[in-house]
Amino acid sequence: MKVSVIITTYNAEDWLRKVLVGFSVQTETDFELVIADDGSTPKTKEVLDAFSSQFKHPIVHVWHEDDGFQKSKILNKAILKTNSDYLLFTDGDCIPRKDFVAVHLKYKEEGYFLSGGYFKLPMTISQAITDEDIISQNCFRISWLRRQGLKMNFKITKLTHTKLFADFMNWVTPTKRSWNGHNSSGFKSDILAVNGFNHDMKYGGLDRELGERLFNLGLFSKQIRYSAICLHLDHARGYSSPEIWEKNNAIRTYNRKHKVIQIENGISSL
Repeated sequence: MKVSVIITTYNAEDWLRKVLVGFSVQTETDFELVIADDGSTPKTKEVLDAFSSQFKHPIVHVWHEDDGFQKSKILNKAILKTNSDYLLFTDGDCIPRKDFVAVHLKYKEEGYFLSGGYFKLPMTISQAITDEDIISQNCFRISWLRRQGLKMNFKITKLTHTKLFADFMNWVTPTKRSWNGHNSSGFKSDILAVNGFNHDMKYGGLDRELGERLFNLGLFSKQIRYSAICLHLDHARGYSSPEIWEKNNAIRTYNRKHKVIQIENGISSL
């Protein structure tokens, strides 16, 4: 298959179901879904089972027991279960536009990873989106979002359908070309070469830390935040703290300063 799509989730069945609807209407169908489940209850498996017949390839459910925030570890476990040499990473709260997978495959190139973004929705619209809104792609239309009460600002330009404008914005945007866990892709061999995600990293920057080591490996990054579109559904963030951020930032600072490529506590430690 052309690509393995790794989706992280944790006890967010309603959001995950909307995301799966988004992947069920992709223009590119030759992909597998690998669910990196950080200890959800059986309700998540029930959602996955309900969608099992809607994809060309079986959904792979990678689960471990709930032991606090262990996203890095479940991501590495999911990587080991993939059946493609190209990996696309996103989250179970990000609904993909119908060309999401196709765009990542279009821009993939050896020596690079792809850096995408998201358009963040308020809770009211996150809850209002129905399966039909996703299937019809109405939820990606600015006019529809305005009718739902979305306030207009410059960020709405991310939802453009004009390729020329999207290419231009990808080129001029000042946003760093970082590895973003909700919308990034790269070759499996490159991710294995840096020993995957760092188990010492908790919430806050763990995805970017992987990207920084990929840069240290010698890779470059392409900006596709205006081409690979996904809608971020709102949710609480109760798993962060200043202490965790301080520790994560210290790890990233050390790795950047010392040009670290492979971390010890990564995929090889599973």
